Amino acid sequence: MGGDYAPQEIVQGALLARAQLGVDIVLVGSAEAILPELRRHNAAQSVEIVDAPEQVGMGEEPTIVRRKPNSSIMVTMDLVKQGRAEAAVAAGNTGAAMAAALFRIGRLPGIERPAIGAMLPTLKLGKRVLLLDVGANTDSRPRFLEQFALMGALYSRYVLGVAEPKVGLLNIGEERGKGNELVADAYEMLVKNPHVPFAGNCEGRDVMTGRFDVVVCDGFMGNVLLKFAEGVGLVALQILREELPRGIPGKIGIALMRNNLGQVKQRMDYAAYGGGLLLGVNGVCIIAHGSSKAQGILSAIRLAKEALDNRVLERIQQQLILPM
Repeated sequence: MGGDYAPQEIVQGALLARAQLGVDIVLVGSAEAILPELRRHNAAQSVEIVDAPEQVGMGEEPTIVRRKPNSSIMVTMDLVKQGRAEAAVAAGNTGAAMAAALFRIGRLPGIERPAIGAMLPTLKLGKRVLLLDVGANTDSRPRFLEQFALMGALYSRYVLGVAEPKVGLLNIGEERGKGNELVADAYEMLVKNPHVPFAGNCEGRDVMTGRFDVVVCDGFMGNVLLKFAEGVGLVALQILREELPRGIPGKIGIALMRNNLGQVKQRMDYAAYGGGLLLGVNGVCIIAHGSSKAQGILSAIRLAKEALDNRVLERIQQQLILPM
């Protein structure tokens, strides 16, 4: 029931995922609202609905989930905890989704704060960069950033297939000692941690160059950077549309460049990345974009399937070695 286009686009995206990815879907929310959408797609008899009469609004405080045990987000996390579902995908209130995950399925041992990891395109074809945290923790401590770096490196290695991931710390300069107290202290902790492949500070202009595989920051900066990058992508696509020649020459040019333009859009479209994995909780949870339409939901479910197929939780648990 979460997201700007729920339940229509959520249902459509879930059905696309079922058809294209071969996954079983459980739709959690108001059965009264979901059932007509399934009927529109002739899927009313083939998809399970778990009725959850309560909802958490985008403007509500995350802790409201304690007072709404029958909300769709809480019931979804209950299904994961009970083993009735292997993963949760939510496109609603990010804070509420994180709170529900913590209350219901808990943290991984040794992790103090979970982080949301989001994928961004880079200048290198086929390469993505993992940015975390992008909104789970607006206030962080150096130790949290150290844990984000370790989880990000493991995810990059075992899920994204990067043999030797390079972790960068978002900062205002490359030099050691730059930045505020948080990042300066985090830098020293990362340098000393032998389990983090730390490659130094990452300036804002280097996030999407492909120089780093993982970029770590607090949730406030990460969320601002993520949404700025999404905005730049939309502006760039719009400028491209406006600057293409008009008339017959423009139509011929567009026809000749159709495949290239499609690839440009795919590389820059945030919907292709689906959302972010909530790393650090004891279950697979995907926080999808609130503005996700069907393709975005399909991408979010694909991300959940990749995490399951690559046993990301198992691998993090096995290799999570943090200094006490």
